[in-house]
Amino acid sequence: MQLSIVGSGYVGTTIAACFAEVGHDVVNVDIDDETVATLNAGDAPIHEPGLDDLVAEYAGDRLRATTDYAAVRDTDVTFLALPTPSEDDGHIDLSIMKAGARSLGAALAEKDGHHLVVTKSTVVPTTTEEVIAPILAEESGKTLGDDLDVGMNPEFLREGSAVEDFLSPDKVVLGSETERAAELLRGVFDPLVAQADDPPVVETGVAEAEMIKYANNGFLAAKISLANDIANICKEYDIDSVEVLSAIGLDHRIGSSFLGAGVGWGGSCFPKDVAAIIAAARDVGYEPAMLEAAVEVNDRQPVRLLGRLREHVDPEDARVAVLGLAFKPGTDDIRNSRAIPLIEALLDAGADVVGYDPVATENFRERYPEIEYADSAGEALDGADAALVVTDWPAFADLDTEFDAMATPVVVDGRRIVTRRDGIVYESLV
Repeated sequence: MQLSIVGSGYVGTTIAACFAEVGHDVVNVDIDDETVATLNAGDAPIHEPGLDDLVAEYAGDRLRATTDYAAVRDTDVTFLALPTPSEDDGHIDLSIMKAGARSLGAALAEKDGHHLVVTKSTVVPTTTEEVIAPILAEESGKTLGDDLDVGMNPEFLREGSAVEDFLSPDKVVLGSETERAAELLRGVFDPLVAQADDPPVVETGVAEAEMIKYANNGFLAAKISLANDIANICKEYDIDSVEVLSAIGLDHRIGSSFLGAGVGWGGSCFPKDVAAIIAAARDVGYEPAMLEAAVEVNDRQPVRLLGRLREHVDPEDARVAVLGLAFKPGTDDIRNSRAIPLIEALLDAGADVVGYDPVATENFRERYPEIEYADSAGEALDGADAALVVTDWPAFADLDTEFDAMATPVVVDGRRIVTRRDGIVYESLV
């Protein structure tokens, strides 16, 4: 099929390359000239394992990019993969989505025949039908349900494994309100489903598909926070939380995934999505106590980590190495990284901070140019009074002699990844 993707961020670039991989012809539409040029040159504009290879293979063939919305007229289906950032009160900011819908609708006004627009961005229930669809209809002059349809296809991509998650999904959710839209969506995903060994396909309404994404992320965020709550209790009793959580994960009703206790969740999805569904629930008069508690526990974890540090080192005038700046391993994304509140608190306390991350240093430097950055974990640890492990990059598990270069070898591990050994003062968060 002929597909167009509006937006070339983490989601838009990944799904474009993966759609090309399963056989579709794809055009990315983005307003940023540099991003478009990067894609057309065969390079991925973001760090994501496996994405570089796909973009390099299909750029100029089944994958191209442009700043011209007119390109959508030659396609059958357009996916809107635009940012929906959080506002201060937790609601999502739809300004970018609305602008994209207006530009898309104006381009479709010159197209003869039917077109399907699918929301890929995470939006609260009813947004596609009550906000996006009217804009598209007004700008295009097309009639909803006749020559214009809308749909919803939530993404379940984890940064660091997004390509694998797309090509080998746990489920595919297709939201539509007309049989024509449903048929087109099936056509888009049939090659993927066949290649991925028939994952479950959930065909549902548009609002239900929107809610499934929030329910999915809300549940996972709450599961991590509950694991952290349990691990915090274990710590107070001097109980090994890893043994406890590993044991409960053997129960098929619980499962072992997302039980890794530590300094908390971050990234672009969990914080934004949980805040958005809490705000949306309050809008209709419901107080989501479980989700609110999940956020409260998560916000407490960096504070607890600093508390562990203070048991051994006064941060004022201390040189503190922060290992891990990305919100999770495998990505250069620093959005809502747990390193952010930690470094801000350290700076407020008068610490001399040096940060290191295998791939996210430059992104972090743009936000915090005032701190020092190291080119390796060993360089960050050299002369440090303490080290905080924030992101569980596998390489941090192999650190050993590097700790010997510390002025005072105090290691506070927020991810339980460093091997405890003689010669260092080791303190885990959980």
